[in-house]
Amino acid sequence: MHGSNLIKELRLLDGKASIHCWGGDKMEAAGAVLAKHYRDLAFMGFIEVVKNLRTILHNLSFCKKDILQFQPDVLILVDYPGFNLRIAKWAKQQGIKVVYYISPQVWAWKENRVKGIKENVDKMLVILPFEKAFYKKWNYDVEYVGHPLVDVINKFDPGVPDYENEKIIAMLPGSRKQEILKKLPIMLEASKNFPAYHFVVAKAPGVEESFYNELLAPYANVSTVVNKTYKLLSEAKAAVVTSGTATLETALFNVPEVICYKGSSVSYHIAKRLIKIKYICLVNLIMDKEVVKELIQDEMTAANITKELNELLTNSIRQMQLQKDYAALKNLLSKGGNASANAAKSIIDFLTG
Repeated sequence: MHGSNLIKELRLLDGKASIHCWGGDKMEAAGAVLAKHYRDLAFMGFIEVVKNLRTILHNLSFCKKDILQFQPDVLILVDYPGFNLRIAKWAKQQGIKVVYYISPQVWAWKENRVKGIKENVDKMLVILPFEKAFYKKWNYDVEYVGHPLVDVINKFDPGVPDYENEKIIAMLPGSRKQEILKKLPIMLEASKNFPAYHFVVAKAPGVEESFYNELLAPYANVSTVVNKTYKLLSEAKAAVVTSGTATLETALFNVPEVICYKGSSVSYHIAKRLIKIKYICLVNLIMDKEVVKELIQDEMTAANITKELNELLTNSIRQMQLQKDYAALKNLLSKGGNASANAAKSIIDFLTG
């Protein structure tokens, strides 16, 4: 989403620009030529990366050849650090200008990556308020452009309700099969304890329908949607959300949420030793306190999800505090302005200045 909005803004500023990208359908729809789809690139967790190392190395090689063939004026990297930081180092050696939009989460782990970022990235554009101060510690001047989700969600028009006479709880279990298999069955088990509610699973566009049908078959009060997550959140009374950007999107829709994360045992214990942040949820990280409950690894059980959902649905004091915190979060993220437009202007200025 962030990449596609950036492309739209770049094309508004320079309609003649030729944009070649590695990404998703939305980036192609925004006017870029899609060289490779992101679904071929995404692997999550230490063990999963090792198992798919040959594919990752092939993609790196293919990407370098693709860039050399296209001969860009600037290489814009969006998030995805494991892959993009390697490409940034190589591109710098080729004399290609490098801009990074949406910083790698070096403040969470692998802080020593900042040295490589300073050497290989000509301009870093960040979207989280605390990141500018973090990089300042390393004597690296980055530009805060605001968070792109604020403008996107402000402009979203939900239209006619899909669930006008039903009480909806959203389930956002992630986009990769391996994480969905870890989390969705536990989320679904919790749904049995809320017969008065209709649970709706937001499916990942790149995952086949049969994959979900098998998981959902035993549950009468559960249905699915695809490519309608924002519409779903606009109507939900509460949500069960895996960690990631979806946690922030849910908060900006003012939906009470419980955060769930469960990975492979080996990957989790490795990460626990390496990651040095207090929270995994972006909402809590930005606000620097536990705004929403995080159920991580062994704490992610159907019983704990049930307990937290009951609190979110029935505890009026908890609901009021949550709405107050959500309002403060939105105000904090809104101060930067339209992130996609700011980023596009900054990139154009960087090229022409």
